[in-house]
Amino acid sequence: MNVIPTHRPRRVDSVADMIVQGEGAQHSGQPGARGGADTTLVAVPEPTPLALQYYRSGNVLWGVGTVLGLLLPALLLWTGWSARLRTAAFRTGRRWLPSLVIYALLFTAVMALLGLPFSYYVGFVRQHAYGLSSQTLEKWATDWIKGVMVSGIGLALVLWIPYLLLRKSPRRWWLYAGLASIPLTTMVLIVSPILIDPLFNDFGRLRDQSLERRILALARRGGISESRVFEVNKSVDTKRVNAYVTGVGRTKRIVLWDTLLDKLQPGQVAFVVAHEMGHFVLRHVLALIALTAALALVSLYLIHRVAGRLIRRFGHRFGFTQLSDPASLPLLILLATAVSFVSTPLLLAFTRYQEHEADRFALELTRDNRAAATAFVRLQEENLAVPRPGVLFMLWRGSHPSLGDRVDFANRYRPWERGEALRYDRQIR
Repeated sequence: MNVIPTHRPRRVDSVADMIVQGEGAQHSGQPGARGGADTTLVAVPEPTPLALQYYRSGNVLWGVGTVLGLLLPALLLWTGWSARLRTAAFRTGRRWLPSLVIYALLFTAVMALLGLPFSYYVGFVRQHAYGLSSQTLEKWATDWIKGVMVSGIGLALVLWIPYLLLRKSPRRWWLYAGLASIPLTTMVLIVSPILIDPLFNDFGRLRDQSLERRILALARRGGISESRVFEVNKSVDTKRVNAYVTGVGRTKRIVLWDTLLDKLQPGQVAFVVAHEMGHFVLRHVLALIALTAALALVSLYLIHRVAGRLIRRFGHRFGFTQLSDPASLPLLILLATAVSFVSTPLLLAFTRYQEHEADRFALELTRDNRAAATAFVRLQEENLAVPRPGVLFMLWRGSHPSLGDRVDFANRYRPWERGEALRYDRQIR
């Protein structure tokens, strides 16, 4: 769960820069230790013209990407290309499982190539045009190829599950597939930090050992001393700043981009880490897995009800007559994308609630409101973000509360100063 939406601006001079540079004395790390803390409110700076341009063009590209997400599988479906890929795969593999693996790899490669121009523009050309990227074309191309390979292998490893269920239980496959999504999602969270993420960037211990000691002390107070903090070398790819929490069980970790460590003050970094700790302590990952599984069940049921009708009407055009035919994969993706579009506002509302509560936890743990507010201001400027985006953005793209709202909350949330009970007092030592 990223601490912020990943946007980033060029460095700009503003009132916010003076706010950050004038940050007060560091918090000692103990509740009530900041009696003389600076309580001056932190202003939310207006977005720069460049940030507004990035925001508006990003909305357009989001719309284009959404249409492509529907158009590309529809193209493979309507033209019969998916059926041709299936025929070629089964001619080569002969048996069902090897043929399904070959089809998964072919399908992934075709989809990736069809989407390559858009991916190249959004991920490379546009980021350089706005001064957001430090990535070479060779690095981008290498990461793109790795991403396609990981996607292809991942699809090949799991595609047999829904199609086996479709063959064995045509009426209840959606229920069993939805339930299977829980262990599959958990497995991805376990494996990704140790096998997939290192394919794209180098991870290691924090370079700043004093900061690491401060973070470990904060973790002990938060009751998660077994968690690990990693620094990832993202400066080879981007000039943006970010942090996130990943993994479950023994693979859980907090990851800080080296760009964030270079551009934020220690107190601000401590708040960001405390925010990520909040996700662990409040079990947000488990809650998100449960919600995702529930949405998957609903989505698969709707797909089950609609797909059969489409096959009966257009099966001659698609090149298959049963949903259990692997050639139906683009139909499943097309319907899943449509259902996901409708359910996205609900999912994002839930993640915004989680992020808000992680902010609350971090404020109660650090009690450093100024560091929190100025960290959000720095994130706004370094990530070319608009502090108060529109309603449609928040409904379909806003996984976090707006940065403006987060600054406002950091300014005003001080229950310890009024002798009020803390919401997460039991979790903090």
